[in-house]
Amino acid sequence: MADDQHYDVIVIGTGAGGGTLAHRLAPTGRRVLILERGDYLPRERDNWDSTAVFVTGRYRAPEFWYDKNGDRFPPEVNYYVGGNTKFYGAALFRLRPEDFGELRHHGGISPAWPIRYEDLEPYYTQAEHLYLVHGRHGEDPTEGPAGAQYAHPPVEHEPRIQQLSDDLEKKGLHPFHLPIGVDLTQDGDGRPTRTSACIRCDRVDGFPCLLGAKSDAQVICVDPALEHGNVTMVTGANVRRLETDPTGRTVTGVVAELADGTTTAFRADIVVVACGAVNSAALLLRSANDAHPGGLANRSDVVGRHYMRHNNLALMAVSKEPNPTRFQKTLALHDWYLGADDWDFPLGGVQMLGKSDTDQIHGEAPRWAGAVTPDLPFEMLAHHSVDFWLCGEDLPLPESRVTLDRDGDIHLALDEKNNIAGLERLRHKLQGMLGHLGMHEHHLLPHSIYLHKGMPIGATAHQAGTVRFGTDPRSSALDVDCKAHDLDNLYVVDTSFFPSIGAVNPSLTAIANALRVGDVIAARLK
Repeated sequence: MADDQHYDVIVIGTGAGGGTLAHRLAPTGRRVLILERGDYLPRERDNWDSTAVFVTGRYRAPEFWYDKNGDRFPPEVNYYVGGNTKFYGAALFRLRPEDFGELRHHGGISPAWPIRYEDLEPYYTQAEHLYLVHGRHGEDPTEGPAGAQYAHPPVEHEPRIQQLSDDLEKKGLHPFHLPIGVDLTQDGDGRPTRTSACIRCDRVDGFPCLLGAKSDAQVICVDPALEHGNVTMVTGANVRRLETDPTGRTVTGVVAELADGTTTAFRADIVVVACGAVNSAALLLRSANDAHPGGLANRSDVVGRHYMRHNNLALMAVSKEPNPTRFQKTLALHDWYLGADDWDFPLGGVQMLGKSDTDQIHGEAPRWAGAVTPDLPFEMLAHHSVDFWLCGEDLPLPESRVTLDRDGDIHLALDEKNNIAGLERLRHKLQGMLGHLGMHEHHLLPHSIYLHKGMPIGATAHQAGTVRFGTDPRSSALDVDCKAHDLDNLYVVDTSFFPSIGAVNPSLTAIANALRVGDVIAARLK
């Protein structure tokens, strides 16, 4: 059954890429249809419940993927309006200028991008302002030049984190305020004002925000876009395949299974795919036809390949003094991002996580058996915990890839040892400083509840790279405007387009690129 409407643009997905692009196109007056696989996230008390969000995975998609051995695992994906940004930590970093060039790592080469930092910089600034990023350019010595200061001042450190920052500075390091997207206004003491949407609670990082105060794609982009009469959204629309004309040059139909069980074909002049790196690749592979036997946009055989997801460690240190911090995610450290005095290769970055609570620590209990002393019961650990996120770059290997089996199920192959030496050194750097930072030197515990219960392949929150862009159609699926080389009207604007992933959260780069590609599409529509 075909929808009787014809649209100028169909956007598939409402996350950092798709939601932002729809927002960019809304003022053009052109007819835009947004297709979202999920529905709005239910607004309920469990949104802020640690057990529901982290331990039992109440909001995780009820599906399984398969690893390279055929063993199934639950991926860390969420199908709601706003995509995975409903559950992200809203840490909105720019890639470093060096990340856009070729970088030599201990484990291999991180390839150059077909655009430079300078090409994306104006869109980084726009993205930071659109997503209400709080920060201060100039504090991080590794960052590139910024065309404008953040529109909002940094979220002030609470006393224990300010002490951590001071102690790091005494070590000759350069901690800085973590750039975070929140709708917060602060008084002179850093407390939320009476009219602030954000209340600086302890549910930051990984929790959806009951107050709509986190800068997720639904709040910032999708809902405002839908205020325009020319923008429509269909939820519960699981896009199964894209159809083309006989030449294979033009997408003519977007076939979706709807919530009522029916199947409908939607039509538009331009189709934009933004389903997340794994699902976007799967959609293109599922859409194989006579003109594209290996899948759409896949003449180069790169679709599904070069999957990346960062090398991450979530760690919990134990402060000697209590840590009553509530909004902990305010500090980051990039001194070893590109190398160290004892190591010629990039290590990555350190940033704070949301504050651990007793429920999260109880959820870790089986993995910590014997790792803590009896004089540190879980309740005390929660009161003294200081939580860190270590992020290193993994490399885009062709054998790290998304494939489909005969039943259409997703298989994800991943080299879990890919370029991990830098991350291991980063951990040792942090471990070696604990005593100088007012923490117990021998308690740096794995906080794997943030890493999908310690399953590296299940931690897909930073997925990227499966439909890479480039100038050569033989080695890339998309051109520099993120349009498929092989099709005239197909674009991909989630993190699939990344040729490399750097060592910072990918969301801001996806947002900035969606604004850039949105301008390209808007000009084409004229």
